[in-house]
Amino acid sequence: MSAFEIVGGQKLKGEIIPQGAKNEALQILCAVLLTPELVTISNIPDIVDVNKLISLLADLGVKVEKISADTYTFQADNVNIDYLNSPEFKKKGGGLRGSIMIIGPLLSRFGKGYIPKPGGDKIGRRRLDTHFIGFQKLGAKFEYDSNESFYKVEASDLKGCYMLLDEASVTGTANIIMAAVMAKGVTTIYNAACEPYIQQLCKMLNRMGAKISGVGSNLLTIEGVNYLKGTNHRMLPDMIEIGSFIGLAAMTQSEITIKNVAYDELGVIPDTFRKLGIQLELRGDDIYIPSQDHYEIDTFIDGSILTIADAIWPGLTPDLLSIVLVVATQARGSILVHQKMFESRLFFVDKLIDMGAQIILCDPHRATVIGLDRKYKLRGISMASPDIRAGVSLLIAALSAEGKSIIHNIEQIDRGYQNIDTRLIQLGANIKRVNFSK
Repeated sequence: MSAFEIVGGQKLKGEIIPQGAKNEALQILCAVLLTPELVTISNIPDIVDVNKLISLLADLGVKVEKISADTYTFQADNVNIDYLNSPEFKKKGGGLRGSIMIIGPLLSRFGKGYIPKPGGDKIGRRRLDTHFIGFQKLGAKFEYDSNESFYKVEASDLKGCYMLLDEASVTGTANIIMAAVMAKGVTTIYNAACEPYIQQLCKMLNRMGAKISGVGSNLLTIEGVNYLKGTNHRMLPDMIEIGSFIGLAAMTQSEITIKNVAYDELGVIPDTFRKLGIQLELRGDDIYIPSQDHYEIDTFIDGSILTIADAIWPGLTPDLLSIVLVVATQARGSILVHQKMFESRLFFVDKLIDMGAQIILCDPHRATVIGLDRKYKLRGISMASPDIRAGVSLLIAALSAEGKSIIHNIEQIDRGYQNIDTRLIQLGANIKRVNFSK
């Protein structure tokens, strides 16, 4: 089993380029199933979850060719639908949560889509009802085998309709969009997610010949077409990585430039870190973070403690709340972190408390952080990464801590961050990947 061995307390310096967006990649890769023509996708992150999905597409019969480090071509002109019933698919398809988004395009183009219960982070309940209710409204028949945890949807003819989503699920919205683009008639989706990655998907599909309007809003109108063609698509930089690097710079008192961030697509992320007192400057399309001895958390106008909570876009993505929480541990002032969407995402704070952080876990959704203002450094400990985002938060804590830390279960971090250790070493971090026998 691999682990990271980290000697903290090093100031970092230099430039870092964010990887392509993981959450966009999982949607865009599934969309190649909508056309028999060639699709070229660039800025694909080389991470475990994305590579698993590419492998799954190849197993389905998609012709996959890697033409450079971050660019692939895909051609789904000979998809093997029978593979969906194979034992291999039932095992492999459940290995990552992003696999759920193959159902929409398969249902749209072939009239059927199957998937075993997807895996992913253990961060509380992550229901799939929105996906399947949407498919049913388009005319699909839904079946769930509870013994095998296997989902099936089938439809001889999808028909456009009006639907109000019960939650603005990003993956649910993406899946329903891909199912609706070739349905007969007009589909109207209200309370749709409108994250930049959903916008990217819609723009790609429109280049392929889809007719989607309202892109960027929570009201999408989709006029069904008979055929989609191939296209070229480049993914956005990963906003979660960008936020992680901002937090890393602040915690380690480092001077870091994050290159080519697509700033206009970051929404409230930069201002959220500014509320923590972190200085950052836009230079062209780069974010420059100077070395800071101290950073002070804002309060509300009446002087009450600042609350930072996740929300559907254009609110703060829940994937960054773990970063916000760990950064607050060394700030001046206090903050309430409110994780509304997932009830188990804050449970990693016990490791931070063991490192010396002052945190009160109020309940599964809320934690109060009393910033140490660097008067007391965090101390290195041995710990395990429970999920992708908590893992990187613990990595940031370890890089700022006094002494040596060991982070086990780094396979979780590798699922979402590309070569994170080698990229941090280039900034001056003292981190190495080590192997432990089981």
